[in-house]
Amino acid sequence: MYESFFKLRGKPFQLNPDPAFFYGSRGHRRAMAYLEYGLHQSEGFIVITGEVGAGKTTIVRSLLEQLDPERVVAANIVSTQIDANDMLRMVAAAFGVPARNLDKAGLLLAIETYLVSIAAAGKRALLVVDEAQNLTPSAVEELRMLSNFQLEDHALLQSFLVGQPEFRDIMQRAEMQQLRQRVIASYHLGPLDAEETRGYIEHRLSHVGWTDDPIFDAGAYTGIYAYSGGIPRKINTLCDRLMLAAFLAERHVVSENDVREVIDELKEEFASAQARPVHTPHFATTGEGAPALRLDALALERLRCSPRRPPALPAATTCNASRPASPASSSRCRPPSTSSASCWRRCAATCRRRTRANERALEQPRAGHLRRRRAPQLHEGRAHHPVSYTHLTLPTKRIV
Repeated sequence: MYESFFKLRGKPFQLNPDPAFFYGSRGHRRAMAYLEYGLHQSEGFIVITGEVGAGKTTIVRSLLEQLDPERVVAANIVSTQIDANDMLRMVAAAFGVPARNLDKAGLLLAIETYLVSIAAAGKRALLVVDEAQNLTPSAVEELRMLSNFQLEDHALLQSFLVGQPEFRDIMQRAEMQQLRQRVIASYHLGPLDAEETRGYIEHRLSHVGWTDDPIFDAGAYTGIYAYSGGIPRKINTLCDRLMLAAFLAERHVVSENDVREVIDELKEEFASAQARPVHTPHFATTGEGAPALRLDALALERLRCSPRRPPALPAATTCNASRPASPASSSRCRPPSTSSASCWRRCAATCRRRTRANERALEQPRAGHLRRRRAPQLHEGRAHHPVSYTHLTLPTKRIV
């Protein structure tokens, strides 16, 4: 959207890992060196860990693009929340080995046969397992067993395990001792510092033809680093929103105030439901200690629009439930005009008592009040009117 406004060739801050945007910070260059070293060793495991969004996948994909397909056959596994048998099937599918209707023994034999054929062709097999922190102990054990495949004195398979920091804790468990002995290199990828954060932003912008439009002032870089903590994925998210905001406002300078506004918008968007304000009725206490409901303007407006309005309160100041009911007013119970809790209770009890009494009176028919009704009926050529009796509907007297 904003690419044409700033005359860019593409989107500089996309979230998907793209090896073309690889930025060689000190930490990223060191992690890449460990991967290259392990690749030359042609055996064992290489473990790379890092925070979420630190750029681990980008490093691995950058390495895979540099590999010569005539010398190395690489396979990548991303879905790791699987058990041991499914792990073997995932490995077979990643290398293109047919594995349908094969049991575990058949799977192992098919994978080993394929790896031997790769080695016979003068190539090496590399397996990259992403999100390794989700692996079950049985799945990790299956990967370790695959590393036992050898042709003479050469290992047939080498594996890179890439995961989040918790995978380091998993590696310290007692059942992982055999795997730790096969790890030839391990590195933890940390965040960028403030200087590297600025270099990272300018690197991605320059890759799409940035010519200082928009301009990021020094305060903007400081705010971006303070919010992101040097995590590349957070930097991408924030900078993409900054570019969009500058485009919508037709600005060609991104200032520190712009960074603050966008950060506030992001925090508000991702705020939890518990943190958002909830409009609740306000309760006040009258002089007699009874709670009284105090509605705000919105609630009063809703009451005005309601099709069923409550009856108006009488002007009297005493409880109506304690008064003797007159014949004109005995049909309904008037609510008390005061907020006394005792008055409200007496009124409610009186209303319930009158309602039950009226219902009982309506359910009992009045004996002796019958009328005759003739239904015309033909009988031997003449109209015959038999007598039928039905109850009259008479007004009942309400009991007070």
